[in-house]
Amino acid sequence: MPKVTVDGQEIDAPEGATVLQACELAGKEIPRFCYHERLSIAGNCRMCLVEVKPGPPKPQASCALPATEGQEIRTDTPMVRAAREGVMEFLLINHPLDCPICDQGGECDLQDQSVAYGRGGSRYHENKRAVTEKYMGPLIKTIMTRCIHCTRCVRFSEEIAGVDEIGALYRGEDMQITTYLEQAAAHEMSANVIDLCPVGALTSRPYAYEARPWELKKTLSIDVSDAVGANIRLDSRGREVMRALPRINDDVNEEWISDKARYQVDGLTRRRLDQVWVRAVGGPNAGKLQRASWEDAFDAIVKAAKQGGDGSIAAVAGDLVDCETMFAAKRLLAELGSDKLEGRQTGLDYDCSSLAGIAFNSTLAGIESADAILIVGSQVRHEAPLINVRLRKAAKRGAKIFLIGPEWDTTFACEFLGEDAGLLHDLPGHVADAFKDAARPAIIVGPGGLAANALHPALVLADEWNLVRDIDGEAWNGFNVIHTAAARMGAVMLGYAQKGGIKDVVDAAPAVLLSLGADAVDYGAFEKSLKVYIGHHGDAGAHAADIILPAASYAEKDGTYVNTEGRVQFAEKAVFAPGDAREDWTILRALADAFGVSVGFDSFAQLQSAMIEAVPALGEEGIAPLGKLPKGKKTPKAKGAIAYPIADFYLTNPIARASETMQRCSAELVHGDEILEAAE
Repeated sequence: MPKVTVDGQEIDAPEGATVLQACELAGKEIPRFCYHERLSIAGNCRMCLVEVKPGPPKPQASCALPATEGQEIRTDTPMVRAAREGVMEFLLINHPLDCPICDQGGECDLQDQSVAYGRGGSRYHENKRAVTEKYMGPLIKTIMTRCIHCTRCVRFSEEIAGVDEIGALYRGEDMQITTYLEQAAAHEMSANVIDLCPVGALTSRPYAYEARPWELKKTLSIDVSDAVGANIRLDSRGREVMRALPRINDDVNEEWISDKARYQVDGLTRRRLDQVWVRAVGGPNAGKLQRASWEDAFDAIVKAAKQGGDGSIAAVAGDLVDCETMFAAKRLLAELGSDKLEGRQTGLDYDCSSLAGIAFNSTLAGIESADAILIVGSQVRHEAPLINVRLRKAAKRGAKIFLIGPEWDTTFACEFLGEDAGLLHDLPGHVADAFKDAARPAIIVGPGGLAANALHPALVLADEWNLVRDIDGEAWNGFNVIHTAAARMGAVMLGYAQKGGIKDVVDAAPAVLLSLGADAVDYGAFEKSLKVYIGHHGDAGAHAADIILPAASYAEKDGTYVNTEGRVQFAEKAVFAPGDAREDWTILRALADAFGVSVGFDSFAQLQSAMIEAVPALGEEGIAPLGKLPKGKKTPKAKGAIAYPIADFYLTNPIARASETMQRCSAELVHGDEILEAAE
């Protein structure tokens, strides 16, 4: 480790560190625009200038200069201050005076650094240049006259997202950043360039001119649009969530989120269920939903359940439900003598006896180090965009990646083996050889693979290829499953998994079916049941329901979520639910009173304590104990063409389907519709 001196302080810099990183280790703040910790070094903004000895007697760009033994680095000499002032003055030559109306105002790097490092005036009097606006799609608003050519957006698209859609035209003062032929940036991570842009050149189109950052209340939350559990921050004003931004968590989402996680939040205020509805049985309005009171709805539920006899009630958990809601429903059903609980709405019935057998055991960060990966039935870009980013990193490090399933537009080097799940039983020789030679082999089973009975054949391969091993004292488990529902792992931990899947619930013919926000269920199979929908949006479940009890969305309640790797995380309440809508657990608690049973909790704290007592793993943030990887069964065999469950990435849940932004993305980016602006 080279020893360097920073402003008189001697430190040991890590091998391969740059001067900028060495300065930060010494606690010195170095201004920068183009440098970003997760992107390659460009060295083109020149704001990070420092003085280094030995070396030429001039300021040098610290982001691109390696730290070497014996360097003496000065970060605050008159030379450095004058150089930074000159760079800032140069950057502001063409930058427009848009701060009062710029959406970046209040959280703009250029503002902050011009105050801290600028000279307070300009010697330039020439006309500022102007650049025509570029169209980058329904999510990214561009005002390219503000662009300072840091190229962060270009490097993100090429290196992280793996989609070469943004680049530069022309040279020098005429340089312009744009998308290819000025088409929309059509990938699932595109809006992260908004966070990366250090000025107001790329801002959020749906959020344009909506609010200032100091007006917003900031709440720590968890994304429920997929099962990765990305850490997000919800910014709200009054009772409305204005935007969602990523939080840094290197173990889960680094500092990225998908476009759906970021922009589905406008659906939280649309198509909401905010009052109780009961379907009329007789009279002129028979078969139609009518407004009702909570008491009338509860009486109808209790009456139907008692007519069906003891235990004639079941619950199906939706994809966005928190663990507390599921536990409250489970406790209520237990008091009523039922254990009919299911969370796999679409009919999947894979083995849930072991958590390790259905979890992402390599961990999200760990999959980057895998050197041979077999993906079975997963269109990763749609099902888990953040895992796709990790797989791209693994491929760049030399991992051999093989896929079984229909071909899709990957962002990493790979080989498609075919569409038939039966290939698992007869893999080509070079695939088997790659796994036998691999130090960190991994298998990823996606939802398409689970539907094609690929779980146990994949477990057989995991045993054959020794996917669970010890590498230099570090445990490695290369068996992974990607789920698409944020609630899936928590549901399994709470017992929402019948041996035969939802078919067991159908066969039980319950008198009352509690639907906890379940919108993908085939309700036609429950014709004789009283269908009670406890949810927040007027989606498929509400249309099929006999009774609708309005509930809170993920942004309107505290809750625990477990992601696809078994990581327990907690989300906080950002806003209040609209109208008569109530937090789900309070609805179930009141329903228990209507039934005359005691569920053992009267507050959220008591509910959470009871849940943790029943399932201790849900009380500790971090990856829950998953147990040992089970042995695979050789029957039944995987067979048949694999199909991916997500047809439209932007419309996978009721919140997204209610979102105007997601609807527009679907129309333009998936279906190719041309969206006309108002002026057209």
